[in-house]
Parts: sequence; structure tokens; C-alpha cells
Amino acid sequence: MSYSLTDIFGVLPELILVVTAITAILVDVASKGKDSSATMLVTAVGFIVSGIAAISGVGTIGVLMNGAVFQDGFTTAFRAIFCLIGFLTAIFSPAYLHFRNIRLGEYYPLLTMSVLGMMVMVGAANLLLFFIGLETMSISLYVLVSLNRTNSKSIEAGMKYLVMGAFSSAFMLYGIALMFAVVGSINYNDITNYFLADPTLGPLTIAAVALLLTGFSFKIAVVPFQFWSVDVYEGAPATVTAFMSTGPKAAAFVVFIRVFGIALHPVASHWTLLLSWIAILTMVFGNVAALRQTNIKRMLAYSSIAHAGYLLVGIVAGNHAAFAATGYYLAAYALMNLGAFAAVIIVNQRHGTDGTYRFDALKGLGFAHPLLGISLTIFMLSLIGLPPTAGFLGKLYVFSAAIETGHIVLAVAGLLNSIIATYYYLRVIVLMYMAKPEGDTTIPRPLPYAVTLIVLSVLILLIGVFPEPVISLMIAVAP
Repeated sequence: MSYSLTDIFGVLPELILVVTAITAILVDVASKGKDSSATMLVTAVGFIVSGIAAISGVGTIGVLMNGAVFQDGFTTAFRAIFCLIGFLTAIFSPAYLHFRNIRLGEYYPLLTMSVLGMMVMVGAANLLLFFIGLETMSISLYVLVSLNRTNSKSIEAGMKYLVMGAFSSAFMLYGIALMFAVVGSINYNDITNYFLADPTLGPLTIAAVALLLTGFSFKIAVVPFQFWSVDVYEGAPATVTAFMSTGPKAAAFVVFIRVFGIALHPVASHWTLLLSWIAILTMVFGNVAALRQTNIKRMLAYSSIAHAGYLLVGIVAGNHAAFAATGYYLAAYALMNLGAFAAVIIVNQRHGTDGTYRFDALKGLGFAHPLLGISLTIFMLSLIGLPPTAGFLGKLYVFSAAIETGHIVLAVAGLLNSIIATYYYLRVIVLMYMAKPEGDTTIPRPLPYAVTLIVLSVLILLIGVFPEPVISLMIAVAP
């Protein structure tokens, strides 16, 4: 089996990340683990170069590697987004990891390999390559979650994630095997053509679809398979939580669109109602549970579950405009959630805090630290879905697509849940600006955090005020 230069250049972003991970390991070994800044620099540069390579492929459409890899605009857009998430995570991680005395040697290669897995997932043109990318991402995350070996919660979170991840992977793999038994192929296009010719579902097909849906539900943390996510998000190092609640979730949703929105679209009538109920229950559970939290990290974890419900609305809507809206919302969600976690990580380093991410740590910080206060306010308003942020337009596009396709109940449920969510997001802003500070408000302010907050805040406002370039791109590239 031979590959052309076109094939090689098509997967250049992934190849660059492989080289980056190996180089980061070698640099760490050469410095005997004493120079973490060099490892971080190698990783950050690798993400930049990989992102540039991804963007350079814009406009190139085709199938590479003997039909195994999609080279389309949707793949290119999310490759670039993943590189941005990886880059920002890499630069704001050292201060936190040093603060928590977590070794950085293996952190950066694992972060790079996780992003590599995400890229493979979204570029896969068949279920097997998708599964390989999924496991590359997941295995890296299992280790990253449990990297704080002196913290029992981190170890527990790693074990929970490993066990739940293994179960979901088993469901997924069994579903892939049954789909191959039914269709005779695991290629997305072949699956679509098979069900276009024969949209009836036999027992084996129902089992295959059910197993795939179960596996995806675990990965994107929707009801009733969300139970692992909050404990894992809470126990993992905060930088890992910030990363895994954005990039991996976005990657899983992109593949969800490719599998259920495109490959299985001819039989969508069989699973649309079920997915609608899952979306509603996920929104309600995430938001109601978030209302009761006194821990910011857990609140954001439950919030992440609710946003998975909003994103499912776009997939249920099921047409090109809905997928474009979901792509826009995914990009916006990744930026605002990463920013929210980055800000919370800084807050938790406030002098005198006990490291438990209590809401009390927010009191009075809005005026004491203007950049932090303004940035966190922007992130919270965007998560609510208020103008002029990207979160507002993301929800507007998704709910509008649902209404246009006749899923009015879903759109109303999404709107009502957004109103419920307003309470716990505004609580953050109220504490920062209207509560008297307790004790010392001193917070270390390393430059990488400031850069991260500024970049993400500006991007959220830019694509909220001037959405045309991004939504036009998503309309042009959505499957």
C-alpha cells in the first residue's frame, strides 16, 4: 500500500504533532526533568506549526490515505481549533502545575498526543480510524487526569475515568463490529449508501446503532451516562479539566455529527425522538444540579453537561444549517469554557484559599483584579448566551435551526434551561463585584494567564459582534 505526497501533506498537521510529542519527551529526558520551560516551548511551537499546516489546507477537499481520511473544511476548521486549545492549555499550565507540585515531564507529550487523537477522530472517514483516534485521545487523558499522584481525588478520578472509558470503548467497538456485520463496510459513505438503499432496521442493525449511541453518550457525558464526568472533572488537575471539557468534547461531537447526522441520516427517524429526550433531560439535569453547587469547578462540570444537551439540539435538527450552527456553537463553547476554567484556576491560587474552588474565593475580585473580573464576566455572559458574546449567537443559531426543522419543543426547552442557568452564572459576577472581599485578595498573575484571558475574551467578543466570517465558514464546510 503506497501513499502519494498529497496523502502525506494532507495529514501533515498530525505528523507534526507526532514529532512534537517525541521531541518533548527527548527534551525532558535531556534536561533530566529540570527544564520544564523548554518542554512547554517545544509543545507550544508544535501546536502553532500544526495549526498553520491545518489552515494551509483550507479549500482542499477529498479523501486521502486510500479512503481512510477526510480532507474537508470541517476537518480543517476543527484541527485549527484543537491546536488553539492545545496551545493555550500548554502556556497556562506551568504556573498551576508548579503551584500543585505536579511533574511536567510527561504532561506535555500526553497533551500533544491527546490533541493528535482528536485530529484523527475528526478526520477519520471510517469507524475504525475514528476508534483509533478515540483511544489515542482517551489513553492520554486517563494518565493526565491522575497526574497529581499526591492527591487521592486525582487518583480516584483517573480510575473512574479509566473504568468508564473502557466500558464506553467496549460498547463502541462492539457497535462498530455489528455495523460491519450488517453493512459489510465501516466507511461512512458506504454506511450511508447502504441505508439509502434499505432504510429498514433489523435486530442486528438496531443493536449496532444502540451500542454506538451508548458509546457516544458516555464520551460526550449526556444523560443517563453523565455520572462519571463531574467527579472526574473535579478530581483531575484543573488545567486538564479545562482541556478535556472543551477539545475532547468538541471532537466527540464532530464525529457524532458524521456518524449519526450523516452516515445514519437515512434512518434518523428511528432515533430522533430518543435523542430529543436525551437532549432535554441532559439540559435539565445539568442546569438543576449546577444550581446547588458551592464549588466552582463542580458548577462548571455540571454546566458542561447542560451544554452537551444544547449541542444535541443541533444534531437532532439534522440538516446542513443545523450542523453549521452546531459547529459555530462548538467553537464558541470551547473558547468560553476554556476561558472560564483558566480564570477559575487563577482565582483558586488566591492567598488564603484552601484549594477547594469555593465560590467565596470570588468575593471582591472584580475590582481588585480588573482583567480577571472583566474576562470572567465575559465568559459567564457567553455561557448564559447573552449578547454581544459568541454564546448568544451559538444558541440563537442552534435553536433557530431546531425551530425551522419543526423541533419547537426542543428550542423552547433550550431557552427555558438557558434562563435557569442564568442564576448560577450571574452568581459568579455578583460575588466578584457586589460582595465584600474576605481576607487577602492577592493573586499571582503570570503573563501566560493574562495572555490566555485576553485572547479568549477578545475572540468571544469578536465572533459575537462580527459572526459573519465564522458562521459563513461553518456553512461552507459543514457536512
